[in-house]
Amino acid sequence: MKYIILIGDGMADNPMKELGGKTPLEFADTPNMDRLAGRGKFGLFATVPPGYSPGSDVANLSVLGYDPKKYYTGRAPLEAASIGVKLNATDVAFRCNLVTLSTGNGPSVMADYSSGHISTEEARAIVLDLDKALSKEGVRFYPGTSYRHLMVWKDGHKDVKTTPPHDISDKAIDGHLPKGEGADKLKKLMELSWGVMLDHPVNRLRAASGKKPATSIWLWGQGVAPAMPTMKERFGVDGAIISAVDLMKGIGIYAGLEVLKVPGATGYIDTNYKGKTEYALAALEKKDFVCVHVEAPDEAGHNGSLKDKLKAIEDFDKLVVGPILKGIEKFGEYRVLVLPDHPTPLALKTHTGDPVPFVLFSGSDASKKRAGAMFTERHASATGVLVKDCTLMIEEFFGKHEELSGV
Repeated sequence: MKYIILIGDGMADNPMKELGGKTPLEFADTPNMDRLAGRGKFGLFATVPPGYSPGSDVANLSVLGYDPKKYYTGRAPLEAASIGVKLNATDVAFRCNLVTLSTGNGPSVMADYSSGHISTEEARAIVLDLDKALSKEGVRFYPGTSYRHLMVWKDGHKDVKTTPPHDISDKAIDGHLPKGEGADKLKKLMELSWGVMLDHPVNRLRAASGKKPATSIWLWGQGVAPAMPTMKERFGVDGAIISAVDLMKGIGIYAGLEVLKVPGATGYIDTNYKGKTEYALAALEKKDFVCVHVEAPDEAGHNGSLKDKLKAIEDFDKLVVGPILKGIEKFGEYRVLVLPDHPTPLALKTHTGDPVPFVLFSGSDASKKRAGAMFTERHASATGVLVKDCTLMIEEFFGKHEELSGV
């Protein structure tokens, strides 16, 4: 038996006036996901437990069957694992975005949580200089990918309240700065970063070419190292994960999965979909399980771009779901789980914790057909199936539980 999970990050959304009251999933052309919805087990999956922030960290732990109530300690420790940073017992890791703040004549505004999707090479030069300049403050900076980086604070405060920068796009930052014990330290570090970045050579070149400069760091998503059992220990499977983002790679590392590096995987609409598909099918020749994560719909949602979100959804269906379904047939017995991790509504430019549509399809379902089914939020809701227990979902996926209920 072969197993594969396909995650279209942030695909789910709300009905939109621009689409005649349809959601992007309803409006987009997704024949492959629609075909699965008409044949497999179809419904809604509550990936964000009550009381938890609807972050990709919480939601994707749920997708992989790790109950956040047991295993979630923060986003940054997962990303630390991805970039090879080992955390000691008293280390607190923080996600460090390179952001563009707009000051003008009024309060500072979060003009871009990604500094115009700064390249990894440009960002690395800035982060290394930040580390040199600010390490005397008892922290270390580690370069990651694009705008996503890491700061580790030895003997730091993990209970400080922070805000994801993508939650406050185009908003004044004043009411969203760190609060609580340790907040003054974080705000000081942010302010110190301005001096390092103000006239940085990378920013001079970006400004000269009309690109957004990285003007500040933004610290959030803090936590300590988690303790998680591997997929091998839980289900006896050898697996791999494919993603462009450090968060997913870090979850994969803690889950005991091999992280497969696909050339040209960017985490945006220009990502190498074909490469991800080819690497996934090749991995299944030797492994039992593969998780393929595509970030593009989520990034489009954060940017408020309807055009890009529709393209990302359609590309996910055409270039990932379709080829995977065709390629996996040669293995005979298989199970495929397709879903978003959470909604990223274009109108909000951030995540919500609403349940997402899912379809669980086995090779034996190929001959089944439910007329009119479509992979959409509305059709999933109409089934009456609402899975609230991520352990139940993953056990069903790996054949350890016979029937999904969870309503």
